[in-house]
Amino acid sequence: MPLYKLVYFDIRGLAEPIRLLLHDQRVQFLDNRIQQKDWPEMKSQMLFGQVPCLYEDDQPIVQSGAIMRHLGRRFGLYGNAEEMTYVDQIYEGVVDLRLKYARLIYSDSFHDSKGKFVNEVLPDELAKFEKILTRKKYILDDEITFADYALAELLDVLLILSSTCLENFTALTIYHSRFMNRPNLKNYLSSDIRKKTKINGNENK
Repeated sequence: MPLYKLVYFDIRGLAEPIRLLLHDQRVQFLDNRIQQKDWPEMKSQMLFGQVPCLYEDDQPIVQSGAIMRHLGRRFGLYGNAEEMTYVDQIYEGVVDLRLKYARLIYSDSFHDSKGKFVNEVLPDELAKFEKILTRKKYILDDEITFADYALAELLDVLLILSSTCLENFTALTIYHSRFMNRPNLKNYLSSDIRKKTKINGNENK
């Protein structure tokens, strides 16, 4: 088994799906949570000047999507050859919705725009994933994929944004609960470090 080190800020952000995947797959890794004051010195060491960065032994892998796909291949979380394209599509759909969420979170008009996002944008977006997950345990039904870690984490932060956002989405509610009760995640999800970790890089949530 390679040695893994994940480098990211001390927030959930783009790294949390990676953390969830590694914990759930019982992969030991160093969770290197850097401080903002240390970032300027480290930035030049990264391929695109960005984190997260996952070191597999001494090999750095950057870009969150590339990291997730790499781990999907490494740990059999990508489906078979015919299913990979479908998993990619769902993952990119999650990325699109997360980008809309991030634009809201980091907007100067967050407090004024939050209601419109929750009431007008989210229902249509969540309906797409509700259709995908209806009568399924996970994206590939019984088989969990790397995309499930991204989707479940996104649903979790959306529930923090609006605790009622899944009320009309039964499949997503069941899916989120099932994921958060996965046995291998129990210790991490109940840990102090998870509970104390900020959601985003500002105070909006």
